Amino acid sequence: MESDLLHTEKILADRKVFFLDLKENARGKVVKITEDVSGNRDTIMVPAEILGDFIAALQDIQATSDSGADSDSE
Repeated sequence: MESDLLHTEKILADRKVFFLDLKENARGKVVKITEDVSGNRDTIMVPAEILGDFIAALQDIQATSDSGADSDSE
């Protein structure tokens, strides 16, 4: 299925590179997140309609990390 690239971001972290691509196809918009480590790539796709939930979860994780809390929560 053909998709159009609407926006892309690149994050460098040590030996890793993260690519965040907003794409649109016949089924809608999706964010493709790719991690590249020495040529090995792993990718996840996040439907745009749940992107807010995904970002909120990441912000919760960041807040926990920033506070130095040791507890695991799910």
